[in-house]
Amino acid sequence: MYLSEIQIKNFRQFGDTALIVKFQPGVIALVGSNDSGKTAIIDAIRYVLSTRDHEYIYFKDDDFHIDQDGNQTREFSIRCTFSGLSKTEASRFVEFITPLDNDFKLYKLYITLAVVRKTRTNGKSWNDFKYTSGEDGEGQTFDTEARQFLACTYLRPLRDAEVEMSVGRNSRLSQVLQAYSTINSGDKFDIDNLPTSEQEIENLNLSSIAEFITYLVNKNSGIAQATDDINKDYLNELSLFSDDLIGRINFAGGTDDKARLRHILERLELNLMSKTQHEELGRYGLGSNNLLFIACELLLISKDDEGLPLLLIEEPEAHLHPQRQLQLLNFLNSKSTSIQTILSTHSPTLASRIPVENLVLVNNHQAYSLAKPYTGLTNGDYGFLSRFLDTTKSNLFFAHSLVIVEGDAENILLPTIARLIGYDFAKYGVSIVNVGSVALQRYSHIFQPNEDNRHQLDNKKPYILKVASITDRDIMPDSAPEILGWKQPDKNDSRRKWRTENDPLFFEDGTDEGQDRYSEKRQKYASRRVKDDGFGVQTFVSDHWTFEYDLAFSGLAKEVFIAAKRAQENDSDSTRDPVRDEPEEKFVSDFEQLIHDCNDDQEKVMVNVYKLFAVERVSKPLAAQYLADQLQKEYSDTPDKLRQKLPAYLTKAIQYVCE
Repeated sequence: MYLSEIQIKNFRQFGDTALIVKFQPGVIALVGSNDSGKTAIIDAIRYVLSTRDHEYIYFKDDDFHIDQDGNQTREFSIRCTFSGLSKTEASRFVEFITPLDNDFKLYKLYITLAVVRKTRTNGKSWNDFKYTSGEDGEGQTFDTEARQFLACTYLRPLRDAEVEMSVGRNSRLSQVLQAYSTINSGDKFDIDNLPTSEQEIENLNLSSIAEFITYLVNKNSGIAQATDDINKDYLNELSLFSDDLIGRINFAGGTDDKARLRHILERLELNLMSKTQHEELGRYGLGSNNLLFIACELLLISKDDEGLPLLLIEEPEAHLHPQRQLQLLNFLNSKSTSIQTILSTHSPTLASRIPVENLVLVNNHQAYSLAKPYTGLTNGDYGFLSRFLDTTKSNLFFAHSLVIVEGDAENILLPTIARLIGYDFAKYGVSIVNVGSVALQRYSHIFQPNEDNRHQLDNKKPYILKVASITDRDIMPDSAPEILGWKQPDKNDSRRKWRTENDPLFFEDGTDEGQDRYSEKRQKYASRRVKDDGFGVQTFVSDHWTFEYDLAFSGLAKEVFIAAKRAQENDSDSTRDPVRDEPEEKFVSDFEQLIHDCNDDQEKVMVNVYKLFAVERVSKPLAAQYLADQLQKEYSDTPDKLRQKLPAYLTKAIQYVCE
């Protein structure tokens, strides 16, 4: 069986609208920005199921939700749902399962934790809690024995693997070793028939080895003298006449084999050594020891028949470099048929390698599964994202707000523009994802649940996060083809990728009716990328043609022209340092000459500026880098002046994700 759902109400960040999170078998990752609620979801699971390390769970004041008005609830509830129960598992929980059909062949197991804060007559508060079964929480009460079969394994964030694997009472290593049925196999120790050969010693079981070591320890002259002094000079003087007490120094105490075995196992520790040089632990760092600890925990799960095969890991990337993160993920995937793993992560490396459908997006105090039944993503979208959602793009899962752009130029220039007009993306937690194409909706659909599952979102918070898709209108001025030297093909030629404002493909005939149809077609073409907006996703389309053209058209023509000319002289393949400090007089003169040659026709001037990119193939990223430096130099102290020269769609997009 596996954990298929958790429902949380009035717990920490999550309010009275029940948060429902769906899970699948295998490796599931909770992704999102800090303080979004990932740890709260992990803790909610722990609170209900308990953990194998026998950690005592107590409910704290800040577990109870505080609303926006500062009012704190006095109760919270968490319900875990298990699906896919085998017959053996169903028989184990026969008093608690809920049948799903009349033939009693399919079951679900619900366990609900309800906590209520109560106040005694003396004014002191206490927490009353109960664990119950049933879909509505009104079924049988779960006793301690039944809950032991639901105990999961939990790895804390920022864990100290050396401490976790060290000796001590109920140590993790001792728990692992006790799970082996052969751990205490071998011969018994007989003090009247002491082992005399190496083979006889090797044949002793572990608890007998402890007895044998104790026998040898007490034969040591120093130990014997110390024991005699303690008994004669101290314990005897401190005891009553009727006391029957004597002290003995033991290697591993205990009155029976089971106790002696537990004590000796708790004195063992697991260390790392070199395979070839047999070097000790000191040469290994936190990352290697963390892997050893995780390996030990997975071994414990595989050997434990009573607990639940569920592993909770917070920040599995702790102390691991990217290659080791991927190796760990591959290993967890290899165990996914027998162990369900739910992890929380801030690692773009892991987020990019875990299938999108196995991610749970947590943000804005909400969470929803990105599995296929719940999102607006199509099968084609899932396939596309599996190919192109790399480490760079997967930072979109950890943003407070998101900007999706088509190319490198926007990716380079927008953070500078935003900062200069008073919206520093770093401070506002805004990430930029450059998709390198017009496939922006492939990514924006991630944040839009489908029609059947939009109930997952809180009506008071109707989106996971704000997403601004910035795209080009891609309709060029009528004068552009002639200036660029592009031949106007037959209107029935479907191979052409570009359109003009009064394109024959839009225009039907010279009548008013034809003009209306033309306007409708052009509007539909220009707005084709905004049809799926909603649930926090908003598309901002350039007012005219492309990003660079609109920057020039709105008031930055000279700056765009100079940046393009600098890029042309210092292309990205040059071995020279970029000549950013070269005097601008020549470039300014060339720009003024361009205006003169175009007879001050603004449209023609702008098309000729963009010609540097469209025909002469000037590097857009390099030009964007020069333009960013130039804007920083000219407008760092005059944000209002720059704002007036920016295209309106860019300003609106920046304000949307930041405000």
